[in-house]
Amino acid sequence: MTGQNSDGDYMNDKTRAQESETPRYWFPAKSYGWGWGFPSTWEGWLVLSLFLAVCCCSTWLAAGSVLKAVGLIWSAAIVLIAIAFWKGEPPRWRWGK
Repeated sequence: MTGQNSDGDYMNDKTRAQESETPRYWFPAKSYGWGWGFPSTWEGWLVLSLFLAVCCCSTWLAAGSVLKAVGLIWSAAIVLIAIAFWKGEPPRWRWGK
């Protein structure tokens, strides 16, 4: 069976199967060093935006308590890192391409 891809070209089942096997990472690996770069999908941008919103609003959310604000920021950072491990490209040391 054939179908059209996003460019309007026809592709066969083998091409479609290859595309579905390629993982779609929310956070691609950095070219240099260890970790992830900026998000590559809208889901990644949403996660990063929510993290930044929690960080910016932590003082207001914590009702003036510095300890609660720091706890919120650390909690948000742990959740962000966990999502990056789960949905991001596997991290390893890279020295460029």
